[in-house]
Amino acid sequence: MLRVMRPRLSVLVVLVALLSACSSGGSAKKSEPPALSAAPTTTAAAYPLDDTLRMDQIQVLASHNSYHGRPYPQVLAALYKSTAALARTLDYTHAPLPQQFAIGVRQIELDVWSDPAGGKYAKPSFPIAQGVRIPDNPVMNEPGFKIIHQADVDTNSTCLTFVLCLKLVKTWSDANPGHVPFGIQIEMKDDTANEPLFTELEKEILSVFSRTDMVTPDDVRGDAATLGAAVRAHGWPTLGQTRGKVYFLLDNEGFRAAYLVGHPSLRGRLIFAPSSPGQDDAAFAKLNNPVGDATKIKAALAAHMIVRTRADADTGEARLNDHSHEKVALSGGAQIVSTDYEQPDPKLGNGYTTRIPGGTPARCNPVTAPPGCKSTDDENPAQLTTKVP
Repeated sequence: MLRVMRPRLSVLVVLVALLSACSSGGSAKKSEPPALSAAPTTTAAAYPLDDTLRMDQIQVLASHNSYHGRPYPQVLAALYKSTAALARTLDYTHAPLPQQFAIGVRQIELDVWSDPAGGKYAKPSFPIAQGVRIPDNPVMNEPGFKIIHQADVDTNSTCLTFVLCLKLVKTWSDANPGHVPFGIQIEMKDDTANEPLFTELEKEILSVFSRTDMVTPDDVRGDAATLGAAVRAHGWPTLGQTRGKVYFLLDNEGFRAAYLVGHPSLRGRLIFAPSSPGQDDAAFAKLNNPVGDATKIKAALAAHMIVRTRADADTGEARLNDHSHEKVALSGGAQIVSTDYEQPDPKLGNGYTTRIPGGTPARCNPVTAPPGCKSTDDENPAQLTTKVP
């Protein structure tokens, strides 16, 4: 269960009729969702729909490979000379994480590399061969998961370890407790994953976030037989139950089966695995192509799953200043719309960027939100740092 963190002000009785309409598509449900304790951080007057507006009924901006700094100039020059197509896909950069949060990013993606002894990724071979002087950062010699894109080629990262990245999220979240639930998507980069690796990963998560800071599969499942059954019947928890919290998503479809071993329907796990409607763990779907995956996205939304898709990929749309995929991603209703361009890249010079239309920074989901929902019901900048005394 999600624990009560702070007392909640009573919601005005006159709002009950409005609030009861907040189910997918605005239709009321006969059955009741799992009893989750609220953990509100803002007043009922600021967010009058918090008791009914659900996580799967909003839409937020996300960044892809959120830690990624543009490759070192020597690396890019060598790649453009030998494999220009690859170089183009790597030639982008993100703002440091706190700047992304200020812009309005509410979901990030981290590429996680296991380094149990430390030092495994401290001296990347290709950059060194091109004459790059790799900064001597002590954290790269310490045990723990590292955050880089490609182990020996594309290694420029704005936060080098998993724990350091998570601490940046925690610091920002603690200072801005009115935020909508914040997603952290993990792509595990090792060739194989097993229980010891998952255990270490979850241990690092718990070194930064307590369970009461998170929305977990057990929280969403409640007393239902499976996570998928709970989500199909009731959707995800409300914003009032999850505001100011984080939740974790696994990017790797290939590791899903291993992550479920011994944990049917993700019981006891911290991370939601990529799934599809009808499966016991069907809460999150990774469907990156908003055009090619449109039918699957529609089915996942109908099952009240949270869907992640991409507005652009491999710098292609950005170079052409092409917003066609972005428009489909946004209108199709995926709750998480990811981009490599949360701000324009001066190197491209065309101003390409992706934002949530009318979002503040989240908006009411164009497919799943109830009638009458406003963006300020999701997250209001004026209330971002507000706490109940």
